[in-house]
Amino acid sequence: MAEHETLSRTTGATVVTLVVVACAAGLADALRRRLRLRLRRRTRHHAGAEPAPVHTHHGAPTIPRQRATGPSAETVRLTEAERDAFAVLVRRLSEGD
Repeated sequence: MAEHETLSRTTGATVVTLVVVACAAGLADALRRRLRLRLRRRTRHHAGAEPAPVHTHHGAPTIPRQRATGPSAETVRLTEAERDAFAVLVRRLSEGD
């Protein structure tokens, strides 16, 4: 190793190079899948078949939309003794501050 090259500089350059290679491989894979999907759709369209629903690469359907409303609220009925015990617990915790 030359005098002007430090271990951290060499390690940093190696990590950056590995990240670039991984990103390039991922991009190439995504583009290859996209091209394959286009070719499949074009072949189905020309054959007169109905277009299939879009699925992810592992065969599962896409993620469904989230519900606009949250889950229903849960309620628990407490006895008088449980309410008193809870009040004592809250008092103890608030005194600790």
